[in-house]
Amino acid sequence: MSTMSFLRTLNNSVIIRPPGFYIIGFQTFPYIGVYMVFLLFVYVVTLVFNSLLISIITFDHRLHTPKFLAIANLAVIDVILNTSTIPSMIKTFLFKDNFIPFNLCFVQMYVYYVFASLESYALAILAYDRLIAICFPLHQSRFNTLLVMSCIVSVTWVYSLGRVAYSTVIIIQLSFCNSVRVFSYFCDYAPVFRLACDDYTLQWTMASISSMINLMVPFSFIILSYIIILVTVFRMKSVGSKKKALTTCIEHLILVAIFYIPIFSIFLIGLYIGAIEPDQRVLSLSLASCIPPCINPVVYSLKTKEIKTRVQALTWRMKTNP
Repeated sequence: MSTMSFLRTLNNSVIIRPPGFYIIGFQTFPYIGVYMVFLLFVYVVTLVFNSLLISIITFDHRLHTPKFLAIANLAVIDVILNTSTIPSMIKTFLFKDNFIPFNLCFVQMYVYYVFASLESYALAILAYDRLIAICFPLHQSRFNTLLVMSCIVSVTWVYSLGRVAYSTVIIIQLSFCNSVRVFSYFCDYAPVFRLACDDYTLQWTMASISSMINLMVPFSFIILSYIIILVTVFRMKSVGSKKKALTTCIEHLILVAIFYIPIFSIFLIGLYIGAIEPDQRVLSLSLASCIPPCINPVVYSLKTKEIKTRVQALTWRMKTNP
């Protein structure tokens, strides 16, 4: 047995586990230090604005409504999603400490993929809230109560936690007896299972199916919702009502575009144009992952009338009571 790995027996089979992995990304990227400082700024903005948002919603009982439950859900997801990657990226690429222990690697993988999928579903939940509010305002007390929204949010969390747990368990059962160099910006699922020295067809199938479900199902629901919303809006007689409805929709659609367009672009380029240069792929994926949680509260959540009113009141109170 190699001194760099250890063996474990499971169901009469031998599983080879190394002490850990080395994250190898941005090998030819010349401005990695500048990029990491930029991501540090992104992380600070993510923490400050989303924490502010969560605090306002938590402590103001007037905001305990389905809409703001959905917004708070997105804010919590944003904080945890960026926390799962940005601090480790700064450690890896700024401080040049790219080793990650075996167990910690899979913890990071689990947390990242749980909250990346939850991000997709959270955007769909916001679309549901807009759909009911604009198209079925007389039925909000039936279809969009705090209880209904709590159930919808809970279902997405239980599903994501369970599905990613299964994906993580099956990848841990692989043997890693070849390279331990992960070509990504964190312990990414596909780059890790490709290091295995035994068959990873099950892991590849699970990753492919999960990616399609977690991206296409919420995205398709969002598109369908906005087709119905637009039909309803253009049937409105009041210009003011049209403008108000479209304003909230546009802000949400910006979030949808920021999250989905980079992911779909990388996928389509790789599918139809050819392999993307490794550093460009890592840069694009890291931006697609880290930027939406930073922008979400600024573009959408903190611009809602109720939140702006609470922030202004808080600012005034701090000025008058230094």
